[in-house]
Amino acid sequence: MIGHHLRGVGLAALASAALGLSACATTGQAKPDAAQARPARDVSLAAGLDPSKTLDPYPSTYQPLPRENFAVVGATVLTGTDRKIDNGVVVVTDGRIAAVGDASTPVPAGYKVVDARGRYVTPGVIDVHSHLGVYPSPGVQGMSDGNEATNPNTAQVWAEHSLWPQDPGFNTARAGGVTTLHILPGSANLFGGRGVTIRNVPSITSQGMKFPGAPYTLKMACGENPSRVYGSRNQSPATGMGNMAGYRAAFIAAREYKAKWDKWQENHEGTPPTRNLQNETLAGVLDGSILIQNHCYRADEMALMMDMAKEFGYRITTFHHATEAYKIAPRLAAEGVCAAMWTGWWGFKMEALDAIEENAALVDAPQGSCAVIHSDDAELTQRLNQEAAAALSAGRRAGLNIPEEHAIAWFTSNAAKAIGIADQTGSLEPGKRADVVIWSADPFSIYARADQVFIDGALTFDRNNPAYQPTSDFELGQPGYGLSAANVTEGAR
Repeated sequence: MIGHHLRGVGLAALASAALGLSACATTGQAKPDAAQARPARDVSLAAGLDPSKTLDPYPSTYQPLPRENFAVVGATVLTGTDRKIDNGVVVVTDGRIAAVGDASTPVPAGYKVVDARGRYVTPGVIDVHSHLGVYPSPGVQGMSDGNEATNPNTAQVWAEHSLWPQDPGFNTARAGGVTTLHILPGSANLFGGRGVTIRNVPSITSQGMKFPGAPYTLKMACGENPSRVYGSRNQSPATGMGNMAGYRAAFIAAREYKAKWDKWQENHEGTPPTRNLQNETLAGVLDGSILIQNHCYRADEMALMMDMAKEFGYRITTFHHATEAYKIAPRLAAEGVCAAMWTGWWGFKMEALDAIEENAALVDAPQGSCAVIHSDDAELTQRLNQEAAAALSAGRRAGLNIPEEHAIAWFTSNAAKAIGIADQTGSLEPGKRADVVIWSADPFSIYARADQVFIDGALTFDRNNPAYQPTSDFELGQPGYGLSAANVTEGAR
């Protein structure tokens, strides 16, 4: 069976769609992504390349679903770039945004026209902190694959090697407007492993979901989690100072590893250094090719992590959870570090005690800031727009007059920046991927629902059309095992 099913679509046709083999409806043969078309470099040591700098040995096989050229007209458009366009037009050509403007924007002949009068259009929702696929539903021990809790440093593991594409959570996230997810390992370890950014499309494999060209990330965790996990086993780290010593020792080792490879690269004398998967990832952090995503709650610990980044010459891209980010908002802005936050989660452990609902709004206030709303949860990911609305409302009550056309960036363009894909998606700008959501109402309203969701210009969810409501094999079951052949489709709804 194919990994997911679109109701009302024949299996053969679906397989073709899921594997990206169908021709575009209006533009001829489907075009591969530019990143897919680039020739891969030889990753062998015989080629004389530092393995930490070679291309991914597990490359993306993602291909866009079948699509057609279209224009959304009549909607209120929030572009993700501080623009609000009443009675706007969004034109999509070959899976890319071609034009965005007011009602005078021309629609090319032959394009499908989507009437969105009375509705809202935004970029696709991006969840920068997800464990879908690595902590999938059902939540049983046999599928709990998000934490390699065997050593404080597991930088060598990759989340994509645990990702289960049939997780029903991907479908429910898509129904909430989520087009891109950043899948992370858990936070038991000082270094949890590499994260992976995915397109939220049905697929048989994790590589079929992998965002082409998206940078790898490294999950780090400071605070209570690693010290609790390993301290309870009479291991180090057992304290905050043990955490810091563990990070520093790992980066010292990675720096020495990188220096050996850099020296060998200069003259290729003798045999190359022995590969070390753990140090390869950390060396990628040191050379800037792998982005740090740092689980960290308290302001004082975030400050320590930024100081350590300066000690070893790397930078932190995003702090996650960051319940006390409001206390150091100017420093985060000055150093170009994003903060990915909840609005209403607090008090479930000591380091989460000093949270406030105004956090995102206060982080957003300094010039050059990067506030992000994230989920870390299979249910919250379905309503990130509402979580952002709560943060926006709290900020306004505190006297911060943030317009909706700006706050939409908290789960679109800022989120794209936080995981290194802002050049590809996150905003409705010409040339960007056509990740588009048509909402039934203002997305900051509790009544708003995603009516239609497009990924790379392909309709991947339609609330009013069962043919575009994918169902995973796991949800379908098998005839004779609780569901008869006659009611498989009905029973899976």
